[in-house]
Amino acid sequence: MKPRDTIVAAVFTLTLSPALALAQDQPWLKDRRYTEGIGIRAGDLELHPGIAAEFGYDSNFFRRDEEDVASADDIGPVGSMRLRITPSFSLSTLSQQRHEVTPDAPPPDVEFRAGIAATYDDFFPVSGSERGQERLGQQRNVGGSLDANLTILPQRPWSAVLDASLGRTIAPSDIGISNQSFRRVHAGAGAELVWTPGGGLLDWRLGYRFAGTFFELEEYDSLTNMQHIIRTRGRWRFLPRTALIYDASLGFVDYPNPGAQLSSHPLRAQLGINGLVTSSFGLLAMAGWGASFYTPTNDGDVVQDFDSVIGQLELKWFLTPNPSADPAAATLALSSLSAGFTRDFHDSFLASYFERDRGYLKLTYFFGGRFLLILDGGVAAHVFPGIPADNGRLVAAEQPWTDVRIDASLFGEYRFADSLGINTTLRYGNNISSTALTILDESNAQNHLGWQQFEAYLGVRWFM
Repeated sequence: MKPRDTIVAAVFTLTLSPALALAQDQPWLKDRRYTEGIGIRAGDLELHPGIAAEFGYDSNFFRRDEEDVASADDIGPVGSMRLRITPSFSLSTLSQQRHEVTPDAPPPDVEFRAGIAATYDDFFPVSGSERGQERLGQQRNVGGSLDANLTILPQRPWSAVLDASLGRTIAPSDIGISNQSFRRVHAGAGAELVWTPGGGLLDWRLGYRFAGTFFELEEYDSLTNMQHIIRTRGRWRFLPRTALIYDASLGFVDYPNPGAQLSSHPLRAQLGINGLVTSSFGLLAMAGWGASFYTPTNDGDVVQDFDSVIGQLELKWFLTPNPSADPAAATLALSSLSAGFTRDFHDSFLASYFERDRGYLKLTYFFGGRFLLILDGGVAAHVFPGIPADNGRLVAAEQPWTDVRIDASLFGEYRFADSLGINTTLRYGNNISSTALTILDESNAQNHLGWQQFEAYLGVRWFM
C-alpha cells in the first residue's frame, strides 16, 4: 500500500454508531420476523434453518467520487456484478404462538434465542479503471454474525436479560474516501436488570453494555475502539394504550492505540411518550439532551464537542389495526406506514463527531401471507465541525461543513410456499457534498467526500 493510501485509509474509514453494524445488510437478517418461518419443533426448542442466494449489480462498492478518478493514486467508481450466498440458522425456546396452545401454562423460567449467519461476497467487475477493477476483484470474502439472548424469569416482577454478539464486517468507508474495504470484528455483550411491579404498568431497566470494534490490519490499529455504556430506561403506562418512556445512558469510549481519534464520555438523556392514538395510529415522541465530552490529547488542544437537543418523532399508521393495547406489540402481520425524524450525534473518524438530522418514511406491507414489501427511505443532514490544520490530525477542513445523505431501499419477496420465496432488492445511496479535504502530507492532495451508489439484486431464499 502506498503511503498516501495508508494515511487516507487510517483517517477516512466508516463513521461510528452506538449500535453494532454487523456484516449483513439483507432485510431478513436485520429483523427475525422476516428471517424465520414456522420452524421445526425439537422438544422445548424451535429450530430455524435458512439459506439465500442473490446476484446483482453494484455501481460503486468503494463509494468513490467521480472527481477523484484523475488522481494517479485513486481508482474512481468501479461497477461490478455481485454474488452473495447467505446461510443462516437460529434456535429459540418456544415462541408465543406455540405457547398459546396451552394459554393457562405458567411462564417459562428462561427464554433463549441464538442465531448465526454468514455471507460470502464475490465481485465480477464490469466497468471502471483497470486498477479499480483489480482492487475490487480482490474483495471476495466472508462476513458473518453470531448473537445470543437469554431472559431469566420472564414475565415476573424481577427478571434479567443477558446478551452477546460477534460479527465480522467486510465493507467500504461510509464516508467514501478510501480505496479499501476494511475487515473488522464487532463484539458486544450486555446485562440488564428489569423490575416490573404489580400488573406491569411500570417497568424499569438498569444495564451495562460493552461494544468493541477491532480492525484486523495493523495499519488501522489506531481506529480500534471500545465502548462501555451504562444505561437506564423504562416506561410508565398511565393510559391503557399510552406510556411515558425515558432513556438515559453514559458511555466511556476509548481508543487503545490512538492516532487522531479522541476518547469521550457521551451522555444522552431523553423523555417521551409512546402510544396508540387509535387502533390504527401510533405516536412516538422523545426529546432530551446529548453531550459528547471529548478528552483532549494534549493540554491546550481545542476540542469541539456536541452539546445540544436530541430526540425522535414518529407517526405510524397500521394498515391492519393493532389489536393489542401495547403499541410496541406489532407483528409482521401488522402492515404499517411510518414517518419520522431523528436527531442525534455520533463519533466520527473525520472530525470528532457529526450531528445527524434525518427525516424518513417506511412502509412494511405483508399481504395474504405471501407477499412482503419493505420500502424505506430518508434524507439526512450530516453536520461536521471544522478540522483545523494544526490540531494533530492528518487532514484539514478549516470551516464546518454539511453533507446531505440520501438513502432509499426497496425489498420485495413473493413466497411460493411457507418456506420458499423469490425476492428483489433495490438500494440507492448518495452523499451530496461539495467538501474536499486536504491530506496533510507532501502531496497536499484533495479528497472529495461526495459519492453515489446503486444496487440491484435478484434472489431466492429457503427458510423454516
